[in-house]
Amino acid sequence: MKPLDKLKIKVQKIMEKNDSAHDFEHIMRVYKNAQKIGKKERANMKLVLAAVLLHDIISFPKSGKKSRMSSIKSSILAQRILNNHGYDKDEIKIISEAIRDHSFSRGMIPTTIEGKVLQDADRLDALGAIGIARIFSVGGSGKRPFYNKSDPFCQKRKPDDSKWTLDHFYKKLLLLEKKMNTKTAKKEARRRTKLMKKFLDDFKKEI
Repeated sequence: MKPLDKLKIKVQKIMEKNDSAHDFEHIMRVYKNAQKIGKKERANMKLVLAAVLLHDIISFPKSGKKSRMSSIKSSILAQRILNNHGYDKDEIKIISEAIRDHSFSRGMIPTTIEGKVLQDADRLDALGAIGIARIFSVGGSGKRPFYNKSDPFCQKRKPDDSKWTLDHFYKKLLLLEKKMNTKTAKKEARRRTKLMKKFLDDFKKEI
């Protein structure tokens, strides 16, 4: 069995109890995104795909204080796992650093093309139709109202996605298009962001 196939089996077991926005299907969608981006950007696909599989192996609740530590803890655990799956020291360094720096909350731009591809592929899964599904899944699990009824679209206030689900569009999701690293991801992000903006326009009409 190939190393990536072994990693898939291990990660699927680790993520069995994760919420639907951060489950193994999320990993597989990011995997698909990374395959498209990585090939066009000439990244080392062995390293990119290993990083994708392991990037969320530790995922603290988004509303919790530990949330910002998820990527760091995942990076540390990934090193131990990769040691047991035939990856050498240099490969593990690239993969673990990509995992550590991929998260939005850390505010980092990865230094390697492999890290950039992981970050872009993960961010694409926060956009478009699937991104809308994920945002309301997370909001529902946190029992947050859809929107602030006095200012649903953050026109006169700072977004607070710890209180209202719709605020997450304005605090993070609509900013992602400009933060993509690669040309391939930027093109797809533009399409998905356009879809989200239309959703918000339709939402506005219905409330």
